[in-house]
Amino acid sequence: MITATPRTASRSACAPLPAVLPVRSAKPRDAAALAALSRPFVQSGALRARPFSVYRSDATDFLLVEASDGTLEGCLGLGVHPADPVRGSGPAGVLYNFCVAPRSQGRGIGAMLLRGALLRANSLGLGALFTATTGSGALFLRHGFGPADARLAPTAWAGSLSPRRNSRILARVL
Repeated sequence: MITATPRTASRSACAPLPAVLPVRSAKPRDAAALAALSRPFVQSGALRARPFSVYRSDATDFLLVEASDGTLEGCLGLGVHPADPVRGSGPAGVLYNFCVAPRSQGRGIGAMLLRGALLRANSLGLGALFTATTGSGALFLRHGFGPADARLAPTAWAGSLSPRRNSRILARVL
């Protein structure tokens, strides 16, 4: 289990979070909660739609933060892509399905998840992390990500991006 301390300043009028919330790896039993947390973000267009079977089969890709009652506060997927000898690139990760429950936004949950993903990526020996965002990407930029060319990203992932979403590709070398 990874623990991270949220920022002390809260921009939310809701009750403050405890000083430390655990960031943990999801398990297949968390698939329904991951899908439920993601659903409003899919409906708004912020996330790509994924069938429930993907949440179930890829549950262990996810890091999550949950409240003391077991309700998910946020989640972030980290997909691992092997080295590409043709392009001369090492193994890389892709961050996806990043969402924080509206009631918990502005409380440092996203930063905790992102720090947890960076720790996991380092422990896996990944050389870089990539993500695509339709938002501002401000949290990623604050954590050392910058604009990147999709041709540098894992080929299968970059090829799956929809041009209609007008996503920005961000990356961080580890």
